[in-house]
Amino acid sequence: MSQATDYIQHVYQVIEHRDPNQTEFLEAISDLFETITPVLEQHPEYIEANILERLTEPERIIQFRVPWLDDAGHARVNRGFRVQFNSAIGPYKGGLRLHPSVNLSIVKFLGFEQIFKNALTGLPIGGGKGGSDFDPKGKSDNEIMRFCQSFMTELSKYIGLDTDVPAGDIGVGGREIGFLYGQYKRLRGADRGVLTGKGLNYGGSLARTEATGYGLAYYTDEMLQANQLSFPGQRVAISGAGNVAIYAIQKVEQLGGKVITCSDSNGYVVDENGIDFKIVKQIKEVERGRIKEYADRVDTATYHEGSVWDAKLAYDIALPCATQNEISGDQAKTLIANGVKAVAEGANMPSRPEAIAAYKAAHVLYGPAKAANAGGVAVSALEMSQNSMRLSWTFEEVDDRLKQIMKDIFAHSVAAADAYDVSGDYLSGANIAGFTQVADAMLAQGLV
Repeated sequence: MSQATDYIQHVYQVIEHRDPNQTEFLEAISDLFETITPVLEQHPEYIEANILERLTEPERIIQFRVPWLDDAGHARVNRGFRVQFNSAIGPYKGGLRLHPSVNLSIVKFLGFEQIFKNALTGLPIGGGKGGSDFDPKGKSDNEIMRFCQSFMTELSKYIGLDTDVPAGDIGVGGREIGFLYGQYKRLRGADRGVLTGKGLNYGGSLARTEATGYGLAYYTDEMLQANQLSFPGQRVAISGAGNVAIYAIQKVEQLGGKVITCSDSNGYVVDENGIDFKIVKQIKEVERGRIKEYADRVDTATYHEGSVWDAKLAYDIALPCATQNEISGDQAKTLIANGVKAVAEGANMPSRPEAIAAYKAAHVLYGPAKAANAGGVAVSALEMSQNSMRLSWTFEEVDDRLKQIMKDIFAHSVAAADAYDVSGDYLSGANIAGFTQVADAMLAQGLV
């Protein structure tokens, strides 16, 4: 057993002993550790500096109470979190998630992944994440406003333009960002760069709403072309019907693919004529309805309960855009039986480890989330740049920059995989490219 392998096992055991019940966080660490042995073998200085143990322990964890009043006047309480994971490259950057599943393990896993995702963009941003177990579903606008104001009252003590710049995530869209920014402004003044995903009339960026979905499509297109494939003529299965899925549908169709599915937490729709993203957008963004309503409006569509990844359908490309761990090992085998040639992740860590193993065994092209869904944070960083310069770029300018960033992420992942003799392994390539950038920055800054 090599020194690198011994070191990796030792650090994992330390983390597992400290946080035995944080399954999502441990899974994210395992995902990285399984791919970086060749890096540590060539760079013993990372071992000597104990980079892995330093990297896997957040620089700061903030947990706080969020009291708020519902419309009946009853006091309600939720938990708020912000994990400021690593600032070696720049200020902490990462979204806020509002969902009942949010706990410290999930926020730590998301923040850990964010470190490398942000590094891959080539932009000067570190990794962080936050959120609350508050569920915005079924809440009135006033209830959501009161919650966001209470949440920001505490969070505002720990964020700032050069310190930590949150954005949106699941459950946090333009409405929530507006409420959060309004409260920050009341408390700290009009610092537009402190949040991204803002409205266009108060410092937001064109193409930010579309960025993650568009970026996913651009990355997938690069991956396909590198393997003598392309979107035209391909059938595409997409899960989710939120921000990422909606704009992935739009861009995939613009690139020539036919998207035949989308879903929400209740079930999925199949439209053999191709999903109409405008109808999905109307249902989910404007009416805040359920995806079942798509089948009520489109004659060629059918609705089914359960997970789209259990469906026996013929498709060439799968783009999971819903949530973490949505594809199990058995479901990955269903994808493979359905004829899938490529999987690229629009959600954060949607494929379980056994699913990833199944993709590799079947020689399915696999684009990991930290690379494939980096478009959102990339445009968030571009929004920060526009705020600092007190100007706005056109939609086309931002979109062109986004497309180039996604091309560069794929190219850097390929180059890293080639450099460490794992050519064609885009997961290892992304992990190595992101890890080495952060590790070198940490070495340069000493023991901090």
